Formats: sequence, C-alpha cells, structure tokens
Amino acid sequence: MNILITGGAGYIGSHTANLVSASGHAPVIYDNLSTGHRWAAGLWTLIEADLADRSAISRAIQDYHVEGVIHFAAFAYVGESVEQPRKYFHNNVVNTLNLLDVMLDLDVKNIVYSSSCATYGVPESVPIPETQPQRPVNPYGESKLFVERVFHWYEQAYGLRWVSLRYFNAAGASAKLGECHDPETHLIPLAIQAVLGGPTVSVFGTDYPTNDGTAVRDYIHVDDLGSAHLLALEYLVNRGPSRAFNLGTGKGHSVREVLEMVEQVGKAPVPFRAAGRRPGDPPVLIADSTAAKEILGWVPRRSSLREIVESAWHWHSESYQPSKP
Repeated sequence: MNILITGGAGYIGSHTANLVSASGHAPVIYDNLSTGHRWAAGLWTLIEADLADRSAISRAIQDYHVEGVIHFAAFAYVGESVEQPRKYFHNNVVNTLNLLDVMLDLDVKNIVYSSSCATYGVPESVPIPETQPQRPVNPYGESKLFVERVFHWYEQAYGLRWVSLRYFNAAGASAKLGECHDPETHLIPLAIQAVLGGPTVSVFGTDYPTNDGTAVRDYIHVDDLGSAHLLALEYLVNRGPSRAFNLGTGKGHSVREVLEMVEQVGKAPVPFRAAGRRPGDPPVLIADSTAAKEILGWVPRRSSLREIVESAWHWHSESYQPSKP
C-alpha cells in the first residue's frame, strides 16, 4: 500500500514512516520542511510542498497512487498557539481541510489523524478515557478538536473513514531518528541537553497536588506511537468503524522522576531551576488506552521510562552540540 504521510519528515512522522517501510508498505513523505528535516525523510520519496497547495496534494496522491493517508503536519507549540491563534487555525485547520477536499475528490477515503490529549483540556478524572468531555484550554487543542469534529460530518456526508489518535507525551528515539525541535520544549531532550552542556532545565510548578509536587505525565515511546498509526490504517482498510483512540501507557511519571532517570542514565546531575506553573497545565495527565489495545491489538513495547530515556540519551549524545554563547 502506498501511504501519504504528511509531516513525515518530522519527529513522530519520520519514525512512523520507518515502521511503514519496514512493514512492506511504501511511505510517500509530504512535508514543507518548516519544522521537519530532509535527513529524517531518509531514502523515501519526499515531496517538498505545503498543504496550502491543493495542486501539489493532488499530484502527490495521483502520481504515487496513494491508497491511505497518515496526517501529522501541524504546528504543535501550546504557548505559541495562545500568542498566534491565527497561525494555528490556518495551518492545523484550513490546510487540513485542503487535504481532505483533495482526498475526497480523488476517492481516497482512509485517514489516520495525529490528534492530541490537548483536546481534553483539564481532565475531570484520570486515567482519561476517550469518552471524557473534550474542553480544550488553548488554540492548539481547539484546532485538533475542530478537525475531529469535521471528520464526523465528512463521514456522514462523503463517506470519509478516519481514526483519530489522541496521544499523550511522545518521547524517545530510534537508532537513526530522534527529537530535534527548534525551539525544543519537551522535558526529556531538554534534560539530556542540560547534562550535555545545554541550558538549565526549568521545572514549571513544584507545588502540584502530586507525590513530589511536580506535574505527572504519561510518556510513550515514539516507535510505539508509530506502530499505532500503522495498525490504525490497517484497521480502516479492514473496514473497522471510524473512531478515536487514546495512546499512552496508563502510567504516569512526575517531572522529578524523569530528571532522576536522566541522571541515572547519563551518570550526571541535571541542572534545573524551579519556575512557576504554566497556565492551563493540569497536575496529572494519564491515558486510558484500553480501546487501542483491545480493538487495534496495540501493545506499547518500548515505553518503560528507562528505555525511553536510554534511547533518547543514545541519540542525543551522538548528535547534540550545545550552542555557543
């Protein structure tokens, strides 16, 4: 099967493309490289184009006989989305509508969507099931939820078939692919970079109602996320009904626990400083992924905190160069 992977030169997209290829399918990477990396696209077909360009989407689908789409391409900085909501709704919503319109015009009706636990906002309870109300607290989460709602109506009107994967904290690396954002905002790479000579880590909130006062999150290895996208597309091809799935381990780790694991793996202290809470950050976010395990047959195989940190440490210690003052 030829699979169009939008944002396939990014962090999660490139790991998913790697697994798609290893499974005997043909990934076709569609990425404008605004945040992705040419090197991450490997030896796969790379179409350097924007989702604002409907003609480019159409050519990609027709030229490569695309049979299904995995859609990652989006802006994903929560703080930036609050400051620049126009940027987020234009890219994450309007450009997704462009993609969907071209897909429907060309009779490509299976899409796996990279969504987020940000659609839930501040949860009513944890672990979070898919049935919990979705009340985003930032434009990023709102943009993801808007697209999920579009899917519902497009399926009724046009027969679009979809799976929305709401994942929690992507982390870790593979042998040749890792997390390389600019700016970097995720805890594990920031902690590793701090040990390797980068900036001191800011711990946002030390007075949460948790065991050690720091926020608790559900970390999932990026390869396990990638495998879920492939399983979800196969599920659609086999006529499984459209629906959303949470992706996480069901186990949370606090910021302090993550820093301690980085210290164990790196055999050095992580320089950090306490900072105030960020607005809208819930104390605890943990996924209930029962549905993905039971319906998709998904098993997170690499998502112990130690393996996540060890894999990220290996990649960053080989590739990271601290910026010079």
